Amino acid sequence: MMRTLVRVSEQLKTLSKEETHNSTIQSPSQADVAVYKAIKSAPESAKYPHAARWYKHIASFEDEFATLSGDASKPYTAYGPDEAEVTETPAKAPAAEEGADEDEVDLFGSDDEEEDAEAVRVREERLAAYREKKAAKPKVAAKSVVTMDVKPWDDETDMAALEAAVRGIEKDGLVWGASKLVPVGFGIKKLQINLVIEDEKISLSDLEEEIQAFEDYVQSTDIAAMQKL
Repeated sequence: MMRTLVRVSEQLKTLSKEETHNSTIQSPSQADVAVYKAIKSAPESAKYPHAARWYKHIASFEDEFATLSGDASKPYTAYGPDEAEVTETPAKAPAAEEGADEDEVDLFGSDDEEEDAEAVRVREERLAAYREKKAAKPKVAAKSVVTMDVKPWDDETDMAALEAAVRGIEKDGLVWGASKLVPVGFGIKKLQINLVIEDEKISLSDLEEEIQAFEDYVQSTDIAAMQKL
């Protein structure tokens, strides 16, 4: 992980000025996506402060990765040097290298405090817009398919009237389905009826009580089967 991160950090330093500008202030490219996926997890901010800030920024575009500009088929190794020297304290570069890197473009750091503040503001605005968009998505209602048995008092019970009474119960989140009469013995048949309910809107226990209130027809009710949609 450490070797990969340092290598990626070196590759990030070699990105073009246009890619650097886009990844820190405007929109990232497929180069950022390839490097982001190669890192796999957020860098330690204590050791890699600039990389950690860049990683958090690119993460805010995760839902848009497929639409970003650039060649998505290129591996992260296509962006930067083939080899990177791993040091035990990557956050502290040798003095000689610091001097050599002074003319290079800094992907993450900036001496311009106003520019840093602007980058933070843009990132926070985009994060807020993403959260708002995600929260606005309609939630899918949880539903269940239920098979209910409704037992009559005896073989003389008017089953057509019993079923009509049951289907007469109308509620938001309740849809009655197919039904059939199932023999239970001694010439008695029970009504077996299917229904679909929205779990947050319909209580099966309350529905059973309402059906059992048809005392002229109904002796008892049972839930024969139930499964989530």
